[in-house]
Amino acid sequence: MQLRELAHARTGDKGNTLNVSVICRDPRHYDHLCAHLDAATVKARLAGIVYGDVMRYELPALGAFNFVLRDALGGGVTRSLALDAHGKSVSSALLAIEVPDPA
Repeated sequence: MQLRELAHARTGDKGNTLNVSVICRDPRHYDHLCAHLDAATVKARLAGIVYGDVMRYELPALGAFNFVLRDALGGGVTRSLALDAHGKSVSSALLAIEVPDPA
């Protein structure tokens, strides 16, 4: 199943760094996603977009994660010629990650 069935996501930019928040639709799925959605998986999914480190911050009280993606915006909004300089479409790409069904 795709991550989008268990969570939604929002992005934000700061310079050449992109934040992606992933919020569980049902807090009961948090532990499942904690086990299956790590920084390496996110970096692999976004290869060709993210060239720096990916860090995962866990927010269990919110049933959410914040991924910080370094060197992900072509130098930042004011320097990039990318069509999506703010990285808003990255959340959709991330939500297409395949994760096991929590059953």
